[in-house]
Amino acid sequence: MATILVTGGAGFLGSHLCDRLIARGDEVICVDNFFTGRKENVAHLLSHPRFEVVRHDIVHPLHLEVDQIYNMACPASPEHYQFNAIKTIKTSTVGMVNMLGLAKRCGARLLQASTSEVYGDPQVHPQTEDYWGHVNPIGLRSCYDEGKRVAETLCMEYHRAHKLDVRLIRIFNTYGPRMDPKDGRVVSNFITQALRGEPITVYGTGEQTRSFCYVDDLINGIMRMMDQNEQIGPVNLGNPGEFTMLELAQQVLELTGSKSELVFRPLPSDDPKQRCPDITRAKAWLGGWEPQVPLRAGLEKTIPYYRAQLGL
Repeated sequence: MATILVTGGAGFLGSHLCDRLIARGDEVICVDNFFTGRKENVAHLLSHPRFEVVRHDIVHPLHLEVDQIYNMACPASPEHYQFNAIKTIKTSTVGMVNMLGLAKRCGARLLQASTSEVYGDPQVHPQTEDYWGHVNPIGLRSCYDEGKRVAETLCMEYHRAHKLDVRLIRIFNTYGPRMDPKDGRVVSNFITQALRGEPITVYGTGEQTRSFCYVDDLINGIMRMMDQNEQIGPVNLGNPGEFTMLELAQQVLELTGSKSELVFRPLPSDDPKQRCPDITRAKAWLGGWEPQVPLRAGLEKTIPYYRAQLGL
């Protein structure tokens, strides 16, 4: 039995990770400041003897004894990370230093949840891990994009200077139950708008693409990366199946039975036109890992959650 710290553990991804770790038999400490994390995401675990929740912001030092740290703490949707951009940067810099310091003191392995946003608006397609990215350092998304890039740098410097055992993953668009209906990301937006019969907001022409990974597939990849002993990373984790926003909207309309119409709005600043992972490295390093849940099947698993959240 390992003692595992999950920062951001009450968030969308963090709560699913906590579930899997508890099911495996680990002791789990969930740390969250509840800015975007929600108590209801971990309510079912509160009575479990191997689970505890600590309300804490990793921008402040944390003193615990743990074997592994999954650093999932950071707002991940543009609406949330732009709400307080300076705090977002602090989470990925000061917070990262605090978690690395904790890992160093405990001799713990640390996995940093980085993001496909480190590639910016990519000029290479699909994106491989050796691509350095095309990022605006002073744009509206920079607090998140550049913060995550610095966090990766900090991990590597602690590894080089202190031989710290680190793992780097780059998460591509992920969706599923527990993603906040007010999250502001495209899957949650489309589903909630469709269920309410509201116009579906499409930015730009809707021809920009994303790859959508169902949450269960992603958690499998995250845990495999943490538990293997050979590679530091970074490694892309996502679904290489690529869809335009119009294709996503059509699937959502069909599966919800909604009559919502599409409305088009200007493309947000620095919004990537294409986003798709090359997962060759993940397959090689993680025992042939690749996503198993197609988009349609994942949406069918996700839509009932939003119906319940919206009381429909």
